[in-house]
Amino acid sequence: MLLLLSSCASVPDLPSGNSFPAPPAPDYDLTANWAALPGMDDYADRTPGDSLQDLQYRAAADVFFVHPTIYTDVRKDNNTWNAALTDDALNRDVDESTILNQASIFNAAGKVYAPRYRQAHISVFYDEGESVKQRALDTAYQDVLAAFDYYLTHYHNGRPIILAAHSQGTLHAERLLRDRFEGKALGEKLVAAYLVGMPIDREAFRTIPVCTGAEETGCFVSWRTYRDDFEPGPGQDDPAVAVVNPLTWTKATDRAPDSLNRGGILYNYEAGPIPGLVWAEIRGAALFTNKPSFFGDILFRTKNYHVADYNFFWMNVRDNAKQRVDAYLGSEPPYVE
Repeated sequence: MLLLLSSCASVPDLPSGNSFPAPPAPDYDLTANWAALPGMDDYADRTPGDSLQDLQYRAAADVFFVHPTIYTDVRKDNNTWNAALTDDALNRDVDESTILNQASIFNAAGKVYAPRYRQAHISVFYDEGESVKQRALDTAYQDVLAAFDYYLTHYHNGRPIILAAHSQGTLHAERLLRDRFEGKALGEKLVAAYLVGMPIDREAFRTIPVCTGAEETGCFVSWRTYRDDFEPGPGQDDPAVAVVNPLTWTKATDRAPDSLNRGGILYNYEAGPIPGLVWAEIRGAALFTNKPSFFGDILFRTKNYHVADYNFFWMNVRDNAKQRVDAYLGSEPPYVE
Protein backbone atom coordinates (compact mmCIF):
# COMPACT_ATOMS: atom_id res chain seq x y z
CA MET A 1 0.00 0.00 0.00
CA LEU A 2 2.89 2.34 0.68
CA LEU A 3 3.78 2.20 -3.02
CA LEU A 4 0.53 3.97 -3.89
CA LEU A 5 2.06 7.27 -2.88
CA SER A 6 4.46 7.13 -5.81
CA SER A 7 2.74 4.82 -8.27
CA CYS A 8 1.40 7.40 -10.70
CA ALA A 9 3.41 5.91 -13.57
CA SER A 10 1.08 6.70 -16.47
CA VAL A 11 -2.09 8.65 -17.02
CA PRO A 12 -5.03 8.31 -19.41
CA ASP A 13 -5.17 10.50 -22.49
CA LEU A 14 -7.00 13.79 -22.09
CA PRO A 15 -10.44 13.64 -23.73
CA SER A 16 -10.90 15.60 -26.92
CA GLY A 17 -13.46 18.36 -27.12
CA ASN A 18 -16.40 17.96 -24.77
CA SER A 19 -16.28 14.17 -24.83
CA PHE A 20 -15.63 12.24 -21.65
CA PRO A 21 -15.51 8.51 -22.38
CA ALA A 22 -16.17 6.24 -19.41
CA PRO A 23 -16.74 2.52 -18.88
CA PRO A 24 -20.35 1.30 -18.60
CA ALA A 25 -22.15 2.03 -15.33
CA PRO A 26 -22.42 -0.96 -12.98
CA ASP A 27 -25.57 -2.94 -12.21
CA TYR A 28 -25.65 -3.42 -8.45
CA ASP A 29 -28.05 -6.30 -8.76
CA LEU A 30 -24.92 -8.27 -9.71
CA THR A 31 -22.84 -9.40 -6.74
CA ALA A 32 -19.73 -9.08 -8.93
CA ASN A 33 -20.15 -5.31 -8.63
CA TRP A 34 -19.73 -5.45 -4.84
CA ALA A 35 -16.36 -5.86 -3.16
CA ALA A 36 -18.11 -6.83 0.07
CA LEU A 37 -21.59 -8.06 0.92
CA PRO A 38 -22.91 -9.91 3.96
CA GLY A 39 -23.26 -13.57 3.10
CA MET A 40 -20.60 -13.33 0.38
CA ASP A 41 -17.11 -14.67 1.03
CA ASP A 42 -14.94 -11.57 0.68
CA TYR A 43 -11.97 -9.81 2.24
CA ALA A 44 -14.17 -7.75 4.57
CA ASP A 45 -14.86 -11.01 6.44
CA ARG A 46 -11.22 -11.43 7.43
CA THR A 47 -9.67 -10.68 10.81
CA PRO A 48 -5.96 -10.28 11.59
CA GLY A 49 -4.18 -12.58 14.02
CA ASP A 50 -6.03 -15.32 15.88
CA SER A 51 -8.03 -13.51 18.58
CA LEU A 52 -10.60 -11.47 16.62
CA GLN A 53 -13.86 -12.60 15.08
CA ASP A 54 -16.01 -11.61 12.13
CA LEU A 55 -19.32 -10.80 13.84
CA GLN A 56 -21.39 -9.69 10.87
CA TYR A 57 -23.77 -12.61 11.31
CA ARG A 58 -25.14 -11.09 14.53
CA ALA A 59 -24.56 -7.38 13.92
CA ALA A 60 -27.47 -5.01 14.54
CA ALA A 61 -26.04 -2.24 12.32
CA ASP A 62 -24.78 -1.89 8.74
CA VAL A 63 -21.54 -0.41 7.43
CA PHE A 64 -21.42 1.20 4.00
CA PHE A 65 -17.76 1.48 3.05
CA VAL A 66 -16.42 3.53 0.12
CA HIS A 67 -12.90 2.52 -0.80
CA PRO A 68 -10.03 4.87 -1.77
CA THR A 69 -8.20 5.23 -5.08
CA ILE A 70 -6.59 1.99 -6.22
CA TYR A 71 -6.68 2.87 -9.95
CA THR A 72 -3.15 4.25 -10.22
CA ASP A 73 -1.96 3.19 -13.65
CA VAL A 74 -3.37 2.75 -17.14
CA ARG A 75 -4.12 -0.87 -17.95
CA LYS A 76 -4.33 -2.44 -21.37
CA ASP A 77 -8.10 -2.85 -21.24
CA ASN A 78 -8.83 0.45 -19.53
CA ASN A 79 -7.45 3.78 -20.76
CA THR A 80 -10.13 6.06 -19.33
CA TRP A 81 -10.09 8.43 -16.37
CA ASN A 82 -12.51 6.12 -14.57
CA ALA A 83 -11.81 2.47 -13.83
CA ALA A 84 -13.74 -0.30 -15.52
CA LEU A 85 -15.47 -2.74 -13.21
CA THR A 86 -14.59 -5.52 -15.65
CA ASP A 87 -10.89 -5.03 -14.83
CA ASP A 88 -10.33 -8.23 -12.84
CA ALA A 89 -6.76 -7.34 -11.90
CA LEU A 90 -7.84 -4.00 -10.48
CA ASN A 91 -10.71 -5.63 -8.60
CA ARG A 92 -8.24 -8.02 -6.98
CA ASP A 93 -6.04 -5.06 -6.03
CA VAL A 94 -9.04 -3.39 -4.39
CA ASP A 95 -9.96 -6.53 -2.48
CA GLU A 96 -6.45 -7.38 -1.31
CA SER A 97 -5.58 -3.85 -0.19
CA THR A 98 -8.37 -1.58 1.02
CA ILE A 99 -11.11 -4.17 1.64
CA LEU A 100 -8.73 -6.35 3.63
CA ASN A 101 -6.96 -3.57 5.50
CA GLN A 102 -9.78 -1.07 5.99
CA ALA A 103 -13.27 -2.49 5.44
CA SER A 104 -12.56 -5.50 7.64
CA ILE A 105 -12.06 -3.16 10.60
CA PHE A 106 -15.83 -2.79 10.79
CA ASN A 107 -16.92 -6.44 10.71
CA ALA A 108 -17.43 -6.52 14.48
CA ALA A 109 -19.72 -3.48 14.41
CA GLY A 110 -21.94 -4.10 11.39
CA LYS A 111 -22.69 -5.98 8.22
CA VAL A 112 -20.24 -4.62 5.63
CA TYR A 113 -21.40 -3.37 2.22
CA ALA A 114 -18.67 -2.08 -0.10
CA PRO A 115 -19.52 -1.31 -3.73
CA ARG A 116 -17.11 -1.43 -6.60
CA TYR A 117 -17.36 1.82 -8.52
CA ARG A 118 -15.77 3.55 -11.49
CA GLN A 119 -13.16 5.21 -9.29
CA ALA A 120 -11.34 8.19 -10.72
CA HIS A 121 -7.69 7.75 -11.67
CA ILE A 122 -5.23 8.94 -9.03
CA SER A 123 -3.92 11.61 -11.40
CA VAL A 124 -7.06 13.71 -10.89
CA PHE A 125 -5.42 14.72 -7.61
CA TYR A 126 -2.33 15.99 -9.44
CA ASP A 127 -1.77 18.70 -12.03
CA GLU A 128 -2.02 16.37 -15.03
CA GLY A 129 -5.61 15.47 -14.17
CA GLU A 130 -6.88 18.85 -13.03
CA SER A 131 -8.82 19.58 -16.23
CA VAL A 132 -10.89 16.38 -15.94
CA LYS A 133 -10.99 16.05 -12.16
CA GLN A 134 -14.60 17.01 -11.53
CA ARG A 135 -16.00 14.98 -14.43
CA ALA A 136 -14.10 11.89 -13.30
CA LEU A 137 -15.15 12.32 -9.68
CA ASP A 138 -18.77 12.95 -10.71
CA THR A 139 -18.75 9.71 -12.71
CA ALA A 140 -17.42 7.83 -9.69
CA TYR A 141 -19.96 9.42 -7.37
CA GLN A 142 -22.85 8.44 -9.65
CA ASP A 143 -21.94 4.83 -8.93
CA VAL A 144 -21.53 5.33 -5.17
CA LEU A 145 -24.95 7.00 -4.99
CA ALA A 146 -26.54 4.26 -7.13
CA ALA A 147 -24.98 1.56 -4.94
CA PHE A 148 -26.20 3.24 -1.76
CA ASP A 149 -29.72 3.60 -3.14
CA TYR A 150 -29.65 -0.08 -4.11
CA TYR A 151 -28.54 -0.88 -0.57
CA LEU A 152 -31.41 1.18 0.86
CA THR A 153 -33.97 -0.58 -1.31
CA HIS A 154 -32.74 -4.16 -0.99
CA TYR A 155 -30.76 -4.48 2.25
CA HIS A 156 -31.29 -1.67 4.73
CA ASN A 157 -34.56 -2.58 6.46
CA GLY A 158 -34.33 0.42 8.78
CA ARG A 159 -31.08 -0.61 10.45
CA PRO A 160 -28.54 1.86 11.94
CA ILE A 161 -25.78 2.85 9.49
CA ILE A 162 -22.07 3.54 9.82
CA LEU A 163 -20.68 5.35 6.77
CA ALA A 164 -16.93 4.75 6.41
CA ALA A 165 -14.52 5.83 3.71
CA HIS A 166 -10.96 6.76 2.89
CA SER A 167 -9.32 9.25 0.54
CA GLN A 168 -11.26 9.46 -2.76
CA GLY A 169 -13.95 7.42 -1.03
CA THR A 170 -14.25 10.15 1.59
CA LEU A 171 -14.99 12.76 -1.08
CA HIS A 172 -17.89 10.59 -2.26
CA ALA A 173 -19.05 9.82 1.29
CA GLU A 174 -19.14 13.54 2.09
CA ARG A 175 -21.46 14.10 -0.88
CA LEU A 176 -23.53 11.08 0.10
CA LEU A 177 -24.08 12.48 3.57
CA ARG A 178 -25.41 15.69 2.06
CA ASP A 179 -27.61 13.94 -0.51
CA ARG A 180 -29.11 11.17 1.63
CA PHE A 181 -28.64 12.06 5.33
CA GLU A 182 -28.40 15.82 5.84
CA GLY A 183 -31.78 17.14 7.02
CA LYS A 184 -33.54 13.92 5.95
CA ALA A 185 -35.25 11.14 7.90
CA LEU A 186 -32.34 8.81 7.17
CA GLY A 187 -30.13 11.09 9.24
CA GLU A 188 -31.74 9.55 12.32
CA LYS A 189 -30.19 6.21 11.33
CA LEU A 190 -26.63 7.55 11.18
CA VAL A 191 -24.46 6.00 13.89
CA ALA A 192 -21.37 7.91 12.72
CA ALA A 193 -19.36 8.70 9.62
CA TYR A 194 -15.64 7.96 9.38
CA LEU A 195 -14.47 10.48 6.77
CA VAL A 196 -10.77 9.69 6.80
CA GLY A 197 -7.87 10.83 4.64
CA MET A 198 -9.26 14.05 3.15
CA PRO A 199 -9.71 17.51 4.70
CA ILE A 200 -13.33 17.97 5.80
CA ASP A 201 -14.51 21.33 7.07
CA ARG A 202 -15.85 21.36 10.63
CA GLU A 203 -18.96 23.10 9.31
CA ALA A 204 -19.39 20.85 6.29
CA PHE A 205 -22.87 19.81 7.40
CA ARG A 206 -25.71 21.73 9.04
CA THR A 207 -27.01 18.83 11.12
CA ILE A 208 -24.05 16.43 11.36
CA PRO A 209 -21.39 17.80 13.75
CA VAL A 210 -17.84 16.71 14.41
CA CYS A 211 -17.76 13.97 17.06
CA THR A 212 -16.34 15.14 20.37
CA GLY A 213 -16.44 11.87 22.30
CA ALA A 214 -16.10 8.12 21.80
CA GLU A 215 -19.81 7.36 22.29
CA GLU A 216 -21.34 10.28 20.41
CA THR A 217 -23.59 9.33 17.49
CA GLY A 218 -25.01 11.16 14.49
CA CYS A 219 -21.63 12.84 13.96
CA PHE A 220 -18.46 12.45 11.89
CA VAL A 221 -14.76 11.95 12.55
CA SER A 222 -11.88 12.82 10.26
CA TRP A 223 -8.09 12.86 10.25
CA ARG A 224 -5.07 12.82 7.92
CA THR A 225 -1.82 11.36 9.20
CA TYR A 226 1.75 12.67 8.84
CA ARG A 227 5.11 11.94 10.39
CA ASP A 228 6.13 14.08 13.34
CA ASP A 229 8.57 16.20 11.31
CA PHE A 230 6.27 16.87 8.32
CA GLU A 231 5.94 20.56 7.48
CA PRO A 232 2.57 21.50 5.94
CA GLY A 233 2.84 23.45 2.70
CA PRO A 234 0.88 26.56 1.73
CA GLY A 235 -2.85 26.00 2.20
CA GLN A 236 -2.38 22.64 3.92
CA ASP A 237 -3.02 23.89 7.44
CA ASP A 238 -6.51 25.36 7.19
CA PRO A 239 -7.82 25.94 10.74
CA ALA A 240 -11.38 25.18 9.57
CA VAL A 241 -10.53 21.52 8.91
CA ALA A 242 -11.98 18.97 11.32
CA VAL A 243 -9.50 16.65 13.07
CA VAL A 244 -10.38 14.00 15.63
CA ASN A 245 -7.67 11.96 17.36
CA PRO A 246 -8.43 8.24 16.88
CA LEU A 247 -6.68 7.36 20.14
CA THR A 248 -8.90 9.62 22.28
CA TRP A 249 -11.86 10.36 19.95
CA THR A 250 -11.68 14.01 20.96
CA LYS A 251 -10.42 17.22 19.35
CA ALA A 252 -7.94 17.76 22.20
CA THR A 253 -4.49 18.77 21.00
CA ASP A 254 -2.55 17.02 23.77
CA ARG A 255 -0.38 14.16 22.55
CA ALA A 256 -2.15 10.82 23.02
CA PRO A 257 0.55 8.34 24.11
CA ASP A 258 1.18 5.10 22.25
CA SER A 259 -0.05 3.25 25.35
CA LEU A 260 -3.57 4.17 24.16
CA ASN A 261 -2.97 2.50 20.79
CA ARG A 262 -4.60 -0.93 21.08
CA GLY A 263 -2.98 -2.13 17.88
CA GLY A 264 -2.07 -1.14 14.36
CA ILE A 265 -1.70 -3.30 11.25
CA LEU A 266 1.35 -3.02 9.00
CA TYR A 267 2.29 -5.00 5.90
CA ASN A 268 1.63 -8.42 7.50
CA TYR A 269 -2.12 -8.51 8.11
CA GLU A 270 -2.05 -12.12 9.27
CA ALA A 271 0.41 -11.34 12.07
CA GLY A 272 -2.28 -9.36 13.86
CA PRO A 273 -2.42 -5.94 15.52
CA ILE A 274 0.75 -4.43 17.01
CA PRO A 275 -0.09 -2.69 20.32
CA GLY A 276 1.48 0.70 20.98
CA LEU A 277 2.43 1.16 17.33
CA VAL A 278 2.31 4.98 17.29
CA TRP A 279 1.25 7.92 19.40
CA ALA A 280 -0.98 10.62 17.89
CA GLU A 281 -1.20 14.39 18.23
CA ILE A 282 -3.45 16.94 16.54
CA ARG A 283 -1.65 19.96 15.14
CA GLY A 284 -3.67 22.38 13.09
CA ALA A 285 -5.42 20.58 10.23
CA ALA A 286 -3.75 17.17 10.59
CA LEU A 287 -2.76 14.32 12.85
CA PHE A 288 0.93 13.66 13.53
CA THR A 289 2.61 10.48 14.74
CA ASN A 290 6.04 9.00 15.31
CA LYS A 291 7.60 6.74 12.70
CA PRO A 292 6.57 3.16 13.52
CA SER A 293 9.23 0.56 14.16
CA PHE A 294 9.12 -2.58 12.01
CA PHE A 295 11.42 -4.82 10.01
CA GLY A 296 12.55 -2.88 6.95
CA ASP A 297 11.51 0.49 8.36
CA ILE A 298 14.75 2.03 7.10
CA LEU A 299 13.10 2.06 3.66
CA PHE A 300 9.97 3.76 5.00
CA ARG A 301 11.03 7.36 4.47
CA THR A 302 7.84 9.12 3.47
CA LYS A 303 6.49 11.78 5.81
CA ASN A 304 2.98 11.40 4.41
CA TYR A 305 1.26 8.51 6.20
CA HIS A 306 -1.93 8.78 4.16
CA VAL A 307 -2.10 5.09 3.25
CA ALA A 308 -1.89 4.19 6.95
CA ASP A 309 -4.64 6.53 8.16
CA TYR A 310 -6.67 3.50 9.26
CA ASN A 311 -3.92 0.91 9.67
CA PHE A 312 -1.99 2.76 12.38
CA PHE A 313 -5.13 2.86 14.55
CA TRP A 314 -6.80 -0.36 13.42
CA MET A 315 -7.96 -1.72 16.78
CA ASN A 316 -8.98 1.69 18.11
CA VAL A 317 -11.24 2.29 15.11
CA ARG A 318 -12.65 -1.24 15.39
CA ASP A 319 -13.43 -0.78 19.08
CA ASN A 320 -14.89 2.66 18.52
CA ALA A 321 -17.24 1.52 15.76
CA LYS A 322 -18.66 -1.10 18.14
CA GLN A 323 -18.82 1.46 20.95
CA ARG A 324 -20.83 3.91 18.87
CA VAL A 325 -23.25 1.20 17.70
CA ASP A 326 -23.80 0.14 21.30
CA ALA A 327 -24.38 3.77 22.31
CA TYR A 328 -26.83 4.24 19.43
CA LEU A 329 -28.75 1.14 20.44
CA GLY A 330 -28.57 2.01 24.12
CA SER A 331 -27.02 -1.33 24.98
CA GLU A 332 -23.96 -2.59 26.78
CA PRO A 333 -21.29 -4.23 24.59
CA PRO A 334 -21.58 -8.04 24.77
CA TYR A 335 -17.82 -8.43 25.27
CA VAL A 336 -14.48 -6.84 24.48
CA GLU A 337 -12.24 -8.46 21.86
